Amino acid sequence: MTGQTNTRLADLFGLAGWSKGELARLVNRQAAAMGHPQLATDTSRVRRWIDRGETPRDPVPRVLAALFTERLGRVVTIEDLGFVRHGRAGKKQDVRKTENPDGLPWAPDRTAAVLTEFTGMDLMLNRRGLVGAGAALAAGSVLSNAMHDWLQTDPARKGAAPRATDPLHADPAGFDRYEAAPIGSEEIEALEHSVEVFRAWDASRGGGLQRKAVVGQLNEVGGMLAYRHADHLQRRLWGVAANLAVLAGWMSHDVGLEPTAQKYFVIAAHAAREGGDRPRAGEALSRAARQMVHLGRPDDALDLMKLAKEGSGERVLPRTQAMFHTIEAWAQASMGRGQAMRRTLGEAEELFVSDRQDEKPSWMQNFDEADMHGMQALAYRTLAEHDPAAAVPAQRHAKMALELRRGGHDRSKLFDHISMASACFIADDPEQADRYARLALMSMGDTSSHRTWDRLREMYRLTGQYAGYSRIENLREEIELALPRSPVNRPRTGQA
Repeated sequence: MTGQTNTRLADLFGLAGWSKGELARLVNRQAAAMGHPQLATDTSRVRRWIDRGETPRDPVPRVLAALFTERLGRVVTIEDLGFVRHGRAGKKQDVRKTENPDGLPWAPDRTAAVLTEFTGMDLMLNRRGLVGAGAALAAGSVLSNAMHDWLQTDPARKGAAPRATDPLHADPAGFDRYEAAPIGSEEIEALEHSVEVFRAWDASRGGGLQRKAVVGQLNEVGGMLAYRHADHLQRRLWGVAANLAVLAGWMSHDVGLEPTAQKYFVIAAHAAREGGDRPRAGEALSRAARQMVHLGRPDDALDLMKLAKEGSGERVLPRTQAMFHTIEAWAQASMGRGQAMRRTLGEAEELFVSDRQDEKPSWMQNFDEADMHGMQALAYRTLAEHDPAAAVPAQRHAKMALELRRGGHDRSKLFDHISMASACFIADDPEQADRYARLALMSMGDTSSHRTWDRLREMYRLTGQYAGYSRIENLREEIELALPRSPVNRPRTGQA
């Protein structure tokens, strides 16, 4: 007990709109449903949690997290409530006051617990038709400061031994819990194959339709990690968790669940590092950086890219470094730093060409020559908002990307069409722009991606200067019909 108001819990309590007595009754009812019928909470205890900073004993924090998750329609964790998680290794942090409320970095046991709790809550929202929203994204500098030193070290290895009882793995959320049990190499191979299936679906159709399946699979893997397997199996299992968490994060970003996406990227970085794959951890953080650029926060993206590059270690392949550079260049373009962007893209090209590795990790398979040109087109197209001359190289790279795209990468091809059309509008070539814009519209219905809508809105804004052209007027009407869920002139999420 701190004797001070738990402001995090107080804020969420205010958003929920309950009375203290109502919350007490809900806690008792939910606890009974989760197998704790003996719990008896009253109004005075709720008041002490909020007004005096008292931390209730298990299972109350988990019960409260489940209640607030359902009420607010977004994942609410124990840390979000301002409580210190029981069983945390090391020095306890007051999550109500620190700039690092999640207490990053996490120990391996806590990573598995957070993974299982977070996915369980996410599945509950999916199952009940709720939409996650409303939480704040952590700043790139906060994540970088918290994780920098930890990410650059390798995890300590423990001997293989099953865990018996561990409060961190005792039914974290009460939902979708996979019972801890040993598994073998065949089961892990099946899980690794499922990752490839989900990854191919995401590249083709976007994240909306398969996100729940990925989160459910990740929830099961979190349960498997509650059992200590032989070291080589445990590393592979952490690798599966990292790959699934990146997919869950990317799919969440694809459908506009931004705070949820960032949490999955952080979980993925932890899982990859525990599996001994620091380059994978860096790639997970680079996804968080791409998310920040998309949301209009390039300064946060650069902080995250610095962390990703420095934390990836010496084993990172030149092609992975090239990908990192393209994201950094996109952030620089968003800030109008044309000279820095061109220099960074030049370094990316040199790294990409120098990569002679035939064997690439599975998570780098999609970053091929087409994707390299696609990212260059996006960077130049973004810079063209500040320097219209950049529209010409943007068109050149977008055309190369379209020529090189393999089948099954429909969403990336759609982005290429939008980049090309946008660059043509900026270059005062409305006829070419109209052609590529209509190609983009033709494939819009085949993907489930809010990101495509955001990019289409940016392109729509560029059509305004050609409002007198009948062909462009028709195009504008078609774009408006393709964006039924929100106004076409909606501001970028990061600028709202």
